[in-house]
Amino acid sequence: MAEQAAVEIRNLTKVIGKKTIVDNLSLTIPKGEVFGFLGPNGAGKTTTIRMMVGLISITKGQVLIHGIDISKDFTAAMNHVGAIVENPEMYKYLTGYQNLQHFANMSTGVTRQRIDEVVKLVGLEQRIHEKVKTYSLGMRQRLGLAQALLRKPDVLILDEPTNGLDPAGIRELRDLLRYLANTEGTAVIVSSHLLSEMELMCDRVAIIQAGKLIDVKSLRDMVSNEGAQLATEIEVDRPEAAVVLLQTKHPNLAVKQNGDKIELMVARDQIPSVVHSLVMGDVKIYAVHSVNKSLEDTFLEITGGSSDVVI
Repeated sequence: MAEQAAVEIRNLTKVIGKKTIVDNLSLTIPKGEVFGFLGPNGAGKTTTIRMMVGLISITKGQVLIHGIDISKDFTAAMNHVGAIVENPEMYKYLTGYQNLQHFANMSTGVTRQRIDEVVKLVGLEQRIHEKVKTYSLGMRQRLGLAQALLRKPDVLILDEPTNGLDPAGIRELRDLLRYLANTEGTAVIVSSHLLSEMELMCDRVAIIQAGKLIDVKSLRDMVSNEGAQLATEIEVDRPEAAVVLLQTKHPNLAVKQNGDKIELMVARDQIPSVVHSLVMGDVKIYAVHSVNKSLEDTFLEITGGSSDVVI
């Protein structure tokens, strides 16, 4: 029997007035995966997350957390969830530690030892006893993450979690999310409009545009070139002759000259044949360079070239 998914979203829809914000979204997210919602600002990512954690109502569809429908037993479902939606809100006149104690008092089974564990996990040991009003945005993000982790959630939901973090903090966050997924089996759901961060952080991403699910992709597949056409440059001694030769020997390839190089789109397994043809045609080859397709290129292909996503 297949293991139950950590999160199932079935035909989730949100309509406000006459505008459909989220349109018939369906996803399955297993345990131990870092899963990303990727799309431009206004694509519907935060609205989806707000429905998942009960901050706004669902127009149509279902959200199941460990098989529990949040519309039927919200409390039981949320016992499995830790979340930061938009900016974490804290009592600024209390210390970071007092904020965590306050949240722990509203929960069951959260010990002082667990508070100390999450403080160390998010790297706030040196500042945890200072008042939150003295914290930077990045430190408040860390404190919010500590709060979300207090109950050892099976599902961790983070909306734009890198906001306010410096490069070192972003890297620490990535490492922490990977640790939670790989070691503790936590299903981590992250939304972002930053392609570069999603590429480093996630196992798979759901590409959302104008409220619709465009595709779900493995990040490995999105940046892999296996079986795909590669933009390839070959530096040669006689570029004009090389272009004519390849157009004759490989008529299906688009070849053009660029200075002392020739440029073509070619599948990886065809490159040896192209090189062989040039050598047999008495063209000297000085270098062969294939350019990997970037995540930006892949995203633009999938979404039809329209994107507000930041690279």
